[in-house]
Amino acid sequence: MSWTASSLTFASVVLIAGCATQPAARTLLHADDFASAENWVLEAEQPAARVVARDGVLDIDTPAGLTLWFKPRLTAPVQIEFEAIAVAEGGPNDQVSDLNVFWMATDADGREPMSPFRAGRFEAYNDLRTYYVGLGGNRNTTTRFRRYIGDPASRPLLPEHDLSAPDTLLVANRMQRITLVANGSHVEYRRDGRILFSYDDPKPYASGWFALRTTKSHLRIRHLRVYSLSGG
Repeated sequence: MSWTASSLTFASVVLIAGCATQPAARTLLHADDFASAENWVLEAEQPAARVVARDGVLDIDTPAGLTLWFKPRLTAPVQIEFEAIAVAEGGPNDQVSDLNVFWMATDADGREPMSPFRAGRFEAYNDLRTYYVGLGGNRNTTTRFRRYIGDPASRPLLPEHDLSAPDTLLVANRMQRITLVANGSHVEYRRDGRILFSYDDPKPYASGWFALRTTKSHLRIRHLRVYSLSGG
């Protein structure tokens, strides 16, 4: 596994320091322009995974499952924004697949979800309580929203949260802006300002962690911003 500009070893998890209506006000909580990887925790299935944070870009190139946790715990109402590219430049992992996220994630008992025992294996995250979107999952054939309920055997999926139309999937080498919202009971996922998923949660996840997630793919991330929301 390679981690340039900040270094992680494979054996351990290391902490390194339509359009929606806009809220009336938002306050910047966190900003990461990827001069280094100090704000992230890496979990990866294979040592060949390569993650480079430098010069404004987080470059993720992995032959298998990989999760990158943003170090700060977030408390709703919150909005997370970042830009992303699914890279197709002829590399071995340039598959244009799985630009995925967890947000407001905790273990079932409310503790932080980072764990060396998960090691980037997707099924090892089934016991989280979290919101999840897999954009271009299953080799860019599906885009799905799930509310994980802390049950290792069950990840509920509503029919309206299982998309496969071409305009809901990934396009190679195109920059897109992803927006995640957890605002009281309202949960939302947007791409380039378009709402792909909107969900009213009767028992919302009000606090937790954000992660980037992928498997056998090559992604580039930039301009991460996290805002506290107020008003409406």
